[in-house]
Amino acid sequence: MADKEDRSTSRLGASVLALSRAWPDLKRVPMRSIRSCLRLVVAIGVALVLFVTLVRTTPAADEADDADLRRQVVSNYAELAHAGYAQSHASAVTLQERINAFLKAPSAETLSAAKSAWIAGRQVYLRTETFRFYSGPIDRPSDGVETFVNAWPLDEAYIDAVEGDPDAGIINDPNQFPALEGDLLTILNERGGEANVAIGWHAIEFLLWGQDRDPNGPGTRPFTDFVAGKGRNADRRSAYLRAVSDLLVTHLARVAKAWEPEADNYRRAFVTAPSDDSLEKMLSGMAVLSAFEMSGERLAVPYETQDQEEEHSCFSDTTHLDFIANQAGIVAVWTGKGFGVAGVGLRDLARRVDADIAKDLDAQLAASLAATKAIPAPFDQAILGADDAPGRVALLATMEALEAQTESFAILADSLGFAIAISPGE
Repeated sequence: MADKEDRSTSRLGASVLALSRAWPDLKRVPMRSIRSCLRLVVAIGVALVLFVTLVRTTPAADEADDADLRRQVVSNYAELAHAGYAQSHASAVTLQERINAFLKAPSAETLSAAKSAWIAGRQVYLRTETFRFYSGPIDRPSDGVETFVNAWPLDEAYIDAVEGDPDAGIINDPNQFPALEGDLLTILNERGGEANVAIGWHAIEFLLWGQDRDPNGPGTRPFTDFVAGKGRNADRRSAYLRAVSDLLVTHLARVAKAWEPEADNYRRAFVTAPSDDSLEKMLSGMAVLSAFEMSGERLAVPYETQDQEEEHSCFSDTTHLDFIANQAGIVAVWTGKGFGVAGVGLRDLARRVDADIAKDLDAQLAASLAATKAIPAPFDQAILGADDAPGRVALLATMEALEAQTESFAILADSLGFAIAISPGE
């Protein structure tokens, strides 16, 4: 901006000089020629034009442009959030339909179709996790649904029979829980401990795949577990699966509605708040997801413990895909493009306030995405072995890449005039 002002000032000075050179002609009375008058008029006109140009490039004008860009970034983020949650809700409806079809006619084929819908829907949801971690509609303490949708790790024995304990779980306790309905399962979710997860993506995952006892693949629950007369408590297992799939649709619909445009909802408050307040939320969500959740909870913990129970999507063996989807969601907020939306992103604002950090983040975000794609499957085998094992090398590289981009998010926030959180509750 200073360079622009200096150039404009120089042009104005040149025009003033031209005007001063023309002034002697004006002083000669009568004017000696029409040419002298024109020379003076042209000099005055050029000076006035350049003066107006200088005024338009003052700090006040640049500040107005900056404020407008910030508002555009916030507005497009809200559009991304709504599109993301609307698509996630739609994918949950598809899953619900596949599950209902499976329960109506249990077979290996209908079970496989339900599993495919779970994997597809899960990837859509994971891209929306960048909209977490600032008490928004998904995880607001008063009415957020995140713990109903995505709680983990999950104690399988809280829900159903496990190896060595065929009587385990809510499903196999008809005396205490005679009717398996959504309201009851919501109350039971995390009752008595965080691992007592009763509903959400991972509860559905466990019911579809069963326990993962195969080091080379996912769980292998047979479809007959849902066939009356073949699977013990098959009717209750079916009722449970139907109830939790219905709840997932309900909860994601609630979040999508909170981001709808032209409504008196969270979105309206978000886009009408001071832009920097909303930008802080945006960057905090990206930073906490990068450093605390992905690099820390989902990578560092299983990396250090080498414990399969710490794997995020352990029953389906799709954890490696989780990281790709999470990073893709972060990239969408950075570029302003994703979920079918193409608008102004944080990158556009970063290029205006700090071109160097914008360039760094472009490279770092691409490096992190490449690192997540290099994580080998299955994840529960990648965490094992010595530190120089290929899987563990890939995991460490991903953690380091995520931490690097988080540091740059913090630098960008400082350039924008505020600080951000890198862990929940900061």
